[in-house]
Amino acid sequence: MTVNFEVADGVGTVRLDRPPMNALDTATQDRLRELAEEATRRDDVRAVVIWGGEKVFAAGADIKEMQVMDHAAMVARSKALQDSFTAVARIPKPVVAAVTGYALGGGCELALCADFRIAAENAKLGQPEILLGLIPGAGGTQRLARLIGPSKAKDLIFTGRQVKADEALALGLVDRVVPAEEVYAQAHAWAARLAVGPAMALRAAKESVDAGLETDIDTGLTIERNWFAGLFATEDRATGMRSFVEEGPGKAKFR
Repeated sequence: MTVNFEVADGVGTVRLDRPPMNALDTATQDRLRELAEEATRRDDVRAVVIWGGEKVFAAGADIKEMQVMDHAAMVARSKALQDSFTAVARIPKPVVAAVTGYALGGGCELALCADFRIAAENAKLGQPEILLGLIPGAGGTQRLARLIGPSKAKDLIFTGRQVKADEALALGLVDRVVPAEEVYAQAHAWAARLAVGPAMALRAAKESVDAGLETDIDTGLTIERNWFAGLFATEDRATGMRSFVEEGPGKAKFR
């Protein structure tokens, strides 16, 4: 398999495994969608880490595979490509990308699908598709602009330049920079902390933020209000409030 999935202590790790550079060919894209759907379904998966290994996250699409595709072939394929990445972005659980080495093109777009990005000091990120006479096709023009703003996104997309970890952090493209040997451990710790949290409230928070960004503020407030009220029907809400009153904040143990 070009992508593997392991679950331990509530954390599911999606591990890209297509040496040497984790190029995202169509089989890998389809496998990502399958595993995203599995992570969504499984109750024992409470948070997810996306990880490319110690050396590289993903250096982009499989250019040799794409080179032989004509317009008709890409028209037929492009929706499935986007759907694979959207499936990752819509996992209704906390998702963290553990980025080492290159995260370029589709690799950068995959990292953008996470809720939080922890990068190695040696990481390099970018959207170099313009250098091939293309634009990002797996969500890069949309998710990157929403994350770091349109002008900064256009700079990266128009030039195709790669940014090192420190600049990525300054841009808001990644959220934390750590030594390369600590990337997966810190990503797993981030996920594990949330894996013991209130699952439905975390889902509500993620969907409220993500859906709200796609609409006007009044509609976003309606989404928030409906989730907020709905959580009063959950056992976790009762547990959290009871623990707060009896023990103080931050001590609730959610099921």
